[in-house]
Amino acid sequence: MGRSLCRSCGTPLQHTFLDLGMSPLANSYIKADQANRMEPFYPLHAFVCEKCLLVQLEQFSSPHDIFSDYAYFSSFSDSWLAHAKRYVDMITERFRFNSESKVIEIASNDGYLLQNFVARGIPVLGVEPAANVAEVAKQKGINTTVAFFGEKTAIDLREKGWAGDLIIGNNVLAHVPDLNDFVKGLKVLLGKTGLITMEFPHLLQLMEQNQFDTIYHEHFSYFSFLAVEKVFATHGLKLFDVEELPTHGGSLRIYACHAQDNSKPVGERAKALKSREEDAGFAQLANYMSFRPRVEATKRKLLSFLIAAKEKGKRIAAYGAPAKGNTLLNYCGVRTDLIDFTVDRSPHKQGHLLPGVRIPIHAPEMIREARPDYLLILPWNIREEVMQQMAHIREWGGKFVVPIPEVTVYP
Repeated sequence: MGRSLCRSCGTPLQHTFLDLGMSPLANSYIKADQANRMEPFYPLHAFVCEKCLLVQLEQFSSPHDIFSDYAYFSSFSDSWLAHAKRYVDMITERFRFNSESKVIEIASNDGYLLQNFVARGIPVLGVEPAANVAEVAKQKGINTTVAFFGEKTAIDLREKGWAGDLIIGNNVLAHVPDLNDFVKGLKVLLGKTGLITMEFPHLLQLMEQNQFDTIYHEHFSYFSFLAVEKVFATHGLKLFDVEELPTHGGSLRIYACHAQDNSKPVGERAKALKSREEDAGFAQLANYMSFRPRVEATKRKLLSFLIAAKEKGKRIAAYGAPAKGNTLLNYCGVRTDLIDFTVDRSPHKQGHLLPGVRIPIHAPEMIREARPDYLLILPWNIREEVMQQMAHIREWGGKFVVPIPEVTVYP
């Protein structure tokens, strides 16, 4: 089998960043009546490109398999809705958007973000590949088109009179298999003095905080600021500002504009982050090779904890059914022999089984019925929110366990 090529610069990929073995697609929850069907597993193997240092998975599954009927509705997370509203307030104020502006969001989901622009009377367009999710946005009166974004979609929209004063992409850049086609599309669709903001998990945080469970098949690229700057520069776009955000365990929000747009000089935050990444070794291949041993140690610690608790006759349940939980449980081989069930607030996931490990997903009320001794919080990035929602487990002496960055028990 020939080597895969880097999805940014085309160099053959030969250096392993992290190999998590075989894993099912992280968002492909199993319906109860399909429990005895076979399930496809794919290699979950991240490489780092020796030339542009982009960390990435090989491509194996078409995005249509992943996104045509997608189970993630943004509006089921309170913290994410609040994050979106804060962003709209900030960006409208800073760049003075008004009823003459055109705002385009790529992967606009159920309208969780654009609804805030609509409320201000600013014209919007959502581009969303999952038809079932786009339908929810349309019902809220949010102008949405069902399409995969790339150069072709951008040309179509341009012909219909859309040129973005602001183009937004939250947690989409990492999910794009054809990265160059996507960034070419951004270049085409961006108005002359417009700007682009994109949010994605930050590789520096992924490594520093040991967040290996944020690696999953639907997430093709893992960006440092240095690597993403190269991708955008290739297509005539410059990064002029960046913010570090707490979302998803530590994300970047990059600000891009046309390379020749002199109204947006490169700011201090962008310069400072670049030198911080260089100091942390992100311009050297060796830095990327140091991650694997830490991940293997975390797997051993989590298994040791679960096994010791089981030996003492303790009951363990999990909270949440996020994609990252599926990576963690499949990599560690944790099934119902160690965790009885998990619970999730999303009715779209309840009554299903987690992919691969086949742990059942119930509604949150199940925790009170089953009274587990330990509750393993899979979406560790919102652990405070979960501990508040589930504070009642303390009534029977239940304790919270967070697996990342280190296995930690909260009394």
